[in-house]
Amino acid sequence: MTKNDIALMIAKEMDIQQTEAKRVVQQVLDGIIEVLASEGRFELRNFGVFEVKIRKPRKARNPRTGVEVMVPERKTITFKPGLIMQQKVEDDTGNPFLETEPLPTLQS
Repeated sequence: MTKNDIALMIAKEMDIQQTEAKRVVQQVLDGIIEVLASEGRFELRNFGVFEVKIRKPRKARNPRTGVEVMVPERKTITFKPGLIMQQKVEDDTGNPFLETEPLPTLQS
């Protein structure tokens, strides 16, 4: 699914122009980026949490030459899904760990 697909769904649901829906979607995404850049954390209840984490500097090896190099500290964004999202995704993919029926037992 793309940004355009989301805008099209919103436009149909809200009975507005697709260009207007696209502009709203872009504003929401820009807002999320701004909050992450300034505060480092963005939480949407029942959806999930976006958070800026700092990765420590580390030694790495150039796979082509084998030379060791230092990778500097950098920021990265993580996402932790909310409980409702996690359950919905697991249920829809047929996660065997969520089965409610007991496993069959072997009969001798």
